[in-house]
Amino acid sequence: MQELVEKIRSIHEVEEATQLLYQICPHNPKIEEALTFAKEAHKDQYRKSGEPYIIHPILVAAITGYVTAEEEMVIAALLHDVVEDTSFTIEDIKSRFGQNVADLVEGLTKIVEIRSEELIPSSSDEKLITSALSFRKMLIASIKDVRVLIVKLCDRLHNMLTLDALPPNKQKRIAEETLVVYAPIAHRLGIASIKNILEDLSFFYLFPQEYKKIDHFISSHKLELQMKLNRFMEEVKKRIVQNGLRADEFEILGRIKHYYSIYLKMQRKGISIEEVLDLLAIRVLVREKLDCYKVLGIVHTNFKPLIMRFKDYIAIPKENGYQTIHTTVFDDASIFEVQIRTFDMHRTAEFGVAAHWKYKIGQTNINLKWLENLQYQNDNIEEFYELVKNDLFSEDISVFSPKGDLFTLPRGAVALDFAYAIHTDVGNRAKAAYINKQKSTLLSELKNGDIVRIELADEPILRCSWIDAVKTSKAKEQMRTLCRQKYKEINAKAAINILATELRIHPKQIKKWIKEHELQSSLHRIATELNFLKEIKNRYLSEYRKSKGMLYLLSPKHVKLHKKEVENFIFYTSHTISKVEFDYCCHPKHGDEIVAFKKDTTAIIHHKMCHKAQELIDRGEPMLFVEWKKDSMPRFKLIALLPDKKGALADFLLYLGKLDVNIKTIELGKNIEQTNLCEMEFEAPLEDMEILRKKIAQKAKIIEFIQANDAYDK
Repeated sequence: MQELVEKIRSIHEVEEATQLLYQICPHNPKIEEALTFAKEAHKDQYRKSGEPYIIHPILVAAITGYVTAEEEMVIAALLHDVVEDTSFTIEDIKSRFGQNVADLVEGLTKIVEIRSEELIPSSSDEKLITSALSFRKMLIASIKDVRVLIVKLCDRLHNMLTLDALPPNKQKRIAEETLVVYAPIAHRLGIASIKNILEDLSFFYLFPQEYKKIDHFISSHKLELQMKLNRFMEEVKKRIVQNGLRADEFEILGRIKHYYSIYLKMQRKGISIEEVLDLLAIRVLVREKLDCYKVLGIVHTNFKPLIMRFKDYIAIPKENGYQTIHTTVFDDASIFEVQIRTFDMHRTAEFGVAAHWKYKIGQTNINLKWLENLQYQNDNIEEFYELVKNDLFSEDISVFSPKGDLFTLPRGAVALDFAYAIHTDVGNRAKAAYINKQKSTLLSELKNGDIVRIELADEPILRCSWIDAVKTSKAKEQMRTLCRQKYKEINAKAAINILATELRIHPKQIKKWIKEHELQSSLHRIATELNFLKEIKNRYLSEYRKSKGMLYLLSPKHVKLHKKEVENFIFYTSHTISKVEFDYCCHPKHGDEIVAFKKDTTAIIHHKMCHKAQELIDRGEPMLFVEWKKDSMPRFKLIALLPDKKGALADFLLYLGKLDVNIKTIELGKNIEQTNLCEMEFEAPLEDMEILRKKIAQKAKIIEFIQANDAYDK
């Protein structure tokens, strides 16, 4: 693929582009007809670079043909901009090239429409939140035919190769979108050849200084690195031949890790490029699956392996169909990653789901269920980004049901994630888990190869405080949905009591009035939206006075809601409130969903999910509209490497205490390779962030330090 990319970079003429297309896709009457049609449709159109526009669809078709020689996809690639940019319609394409091609082109046009409608303009300074939403919609629109995604990835690859013709702000915006939206799609479809190039191209535009540093290191050490790689490849080849495989039965490929992958490793581990262990890697390709294990035995017998870095994705493939044995070994004070796979596995690893069409290899291991899972997102864009990030940017583990069914989950997933992976109802009713036959909590973290059985309750169980503890988007969203339904039900009942309390009437009168005015569907909003509470209250009073005529003086007086701040709470009420109390039954934390009951001039606060609170609501006890006071201190997220010595954490926490830091969450030792890696969230007095960073850096090596309320962690 890299050779093809270099060829494409040098092409600026229609004839050159056409020659490349026909080198990849031998002359074919339908493709020739599509090319002629596309040339006619795009004549007199030019790109920002000044080149004839038709070069773009021809080169997109060439990339598509390289990834998959499937005729309909290549034709769709040639025609992908016709409907959007010319006077021709989908009907024109259908009549000339058939329904399948028309459907593919329509899918590609739909993506463009979604992008132009949802994506913020490149001139905006806003974060890339809306790209996440366009991504979700694009995926769902494309599930009908995954081939749409493959052609779109090829289109995006060529766009990234010609990005230098655009102004810097657009370059950055398109690169951001590529990194957040398209590279993860390529990863999930298993098309590593496109994913790696998209990542490196995006990296070049988004982090030019970091790219330059890595490029300088690799360029200045290229000869040394290549010599090490060649020497190791020769040694491995010699050992394999000595142990019975003929030289024509296998192939060894060497590579230096791609730039963005190096950068991510440096960021995650807080290390310099010199400390990246698997900078050099080789791939051994063999004919049969059993030969993979034979080669593994030869490598481990002759070179000392790092057992912690051994993974067998042949026995347990990744969700995108990827199958390879990974191991890392020492050789002459250098460290090499060794990947072992068959030639067929290599095609699947490079071309993923597209390999099914390209090589007609029959049944593939590729599972597209992850596409369907992303339909569980709601329309809260920040929530969606958080969820999708978990599903798309994490490593996978494989766990099994007692019957041996395989489930792929992100690393860090817990037993409850597994329950939701089986079925929504299983997740909602899960009450216990058995991991490898041992009874465990539903929040027990799963490991690769675990066998998990879920015990069910008769009814769904609400776990609103567990949402942050699960890992998968499906589990999070289903739990949120269940909790939202319950909160909506509680809010609707509380709304009746709040109105009755402010209007000084019996809840039954309010219920009757609400029913007469068919307000049941929006009733829940009264308990959480102050303006809606005021609107309904004023409407009731107005209608009541009109209906009483001259007897309006006997009706409830005009009720004005005043803002009253008491301790950590804000009340909007016409009553006098002088103090706040908590009952023994629940202990809501700041930010939790709460309700307030009125007893004389005292407000009694309960968690909204408290059973006693729900009994009081059902009894019609007087209630108040209540909100938490907003946090005055900003929240920060810190990932830092502590000194590798006894008592380092205690010293660090003592130091943070002196900086007036209020720690909210903390984790230490989660990373197996870096046991002194500490992750925490804390509140701190508002001051210059750089000053705070410098103070913390005196005691720990900072890997990441951001404001926690930044949706994109940038």
